[in-house]
Amino acid sequence: MLTLRTRAPEGGCWSIVGGKLDYWETLEACAVREAREEAGLEIVIERLLCVTNHLLPNEKQHWVSPAYLGRVLAGRAHNCEPDKTRDVRWFPLDQLPPNLTMTARNAIQAYSQQFRRASCD
Repeated sequence: MLTLRTRAPEGGCWSIVGGKLDYWETLEACAVREAREEAGLEIVIERLLCVTNHLLPNEKQHWVSPAYLGRVLAGRAHNCEPDKTRDVRWFPLDQLPPNLTMTARNAIQAYSQQFRRASCD
């Protein structure tokens, strides 16, 4: 599932759900909260996929972005934050849009590599 960002960083690109940590919030709790706030999904974290050191020189920003694999427990994906997100949509891995954020590309690559390894075992 990807969200089409309207704001920087990487506005106009498809991304995984995410956002800033609240004070004293764990990374995992943040991921669960952001899935609920952005897409209306209740999830459970399965595992960490990767961590992206995301440098945006043109925007003078540096983000450290962990990406988790989550399993949907309840809800139907929809756009809960239309001021930040233009669309929320599920994509098959073989039909991904070309305009992915760096964090989305890295998370999808990590998932694909882990999935291929698991299917070969």
